[in-house]
Amino acid sequence: MTQNLYTRPTPAASTKLFAYAPEAFQAFGEFNKQTFAEGALTVKVKEYIAVAAAHITGCPYCIEAHVGKAKGQEATFEELLEAVAVAAAINAHSAFYNSIHTWNAYNEEANTELYALDHIERIERLEETNEGLYTSFVEYINRTLVPERIGVKDKLLIAVGASHVTGNAYSIEIFTRKAKAEGVTLEELAETILVASALKAGAAIAHRVNALAAYERE
Repeated sequence: MTQNLYTRPTPAASTKLFAYAPEAFQAFGEFNKQTFAEGALTVKVKEYIAVAAAHITGCPYCIEAHVGKAKGQEATFEELLEAVAVAAAINAHSAFYNSIHTWNAYNEEANTELYALDHIERIERLEETNEGLYTSFVEYINRTLVPERIGVKDKLLIAVGASHVTGNAYSIEIFTRKAKAEGVTLEELAETILVASALKAGAAIAHRVNALAAYERE
């Protein structure tokens, strides 16, 4: 019989490791609780961001937990699908924008800064290389940000959160600027970053049951 590396954790398995680092686990739990409390952002918007972030980390525990919480906030499946689409686009955006480093390396261009701000403008060189590919990619990103069931401001908050999960400096720069242009405040930005941080760390925390199973496997 094939064993599944992802199993639904029992309460006993979920809490077993707590005893070995109780203060740290408790601190994370309190951080997570405060992060998802109502603030500058509604809990529903925070759950949009969380669901999106979980699809980038790929943590099935996080996806299931936050889809359930989003549903509890009356989020529809259609709304969550839009949030996931934004996450997928930002993940792709982060990879695509790193191609400027491919350009620099291939053309042996010496750069003192690995992530120079002007690289964002220089990415247009890719259009000269393959206009069709470049144009279709830009259209794809823009399409996911079109307001439908989720408004443009909330989609950009999702994009900023997703950018922090990918850790791509170009994506963070671009989508933070766009979010600011749509009226996002620093308070909303801060809460978005905290949700992204909670999900990025939470994916590792959630996988404690996998580590425990591996440790105890004969």
